[in-house]
Amino acid sequence: MFAFDITATSGRARAGRVTTDHGAFDTPAFMPVGTAGAVKALTGHQLEELGAQIVLANTYHLALRPGRERLIELGGLHKLASWPHPCSPIRGGTRSCRWRSAAASTIRE
Repeated sequence: MFAFDITATSGRARAGRVTTDHGAFDTPAFMPVGTAGAVKALTGHQLEELGAQIVLANTYHLALRPGRERLIELGGLHKLASWPHPCSPIRGGTRSCRWRSAAASTIRE
């Protein structure tokens, strides 16, 4: 499930709300990056206190470690990162292209 609703406008600017299978987040958004499935040096609780509603997940790093099969064994990215809110896969470089489909499908599980 994916939906985007505009909640406010001002000239050409707009604010909105994105709804996914794992929850919703407001835009514009503060999106910390979890390079290997988790944001370093901050707990999930601290991220929430900072106002984070979503974490970006670098699929290239996830493909390297823990790897697709291990990520599936661990129950997916949300369980690995202990993050109950939305995660968004991002590519981490040109070498990640071959992993994009596999890692992105694993992240959504």
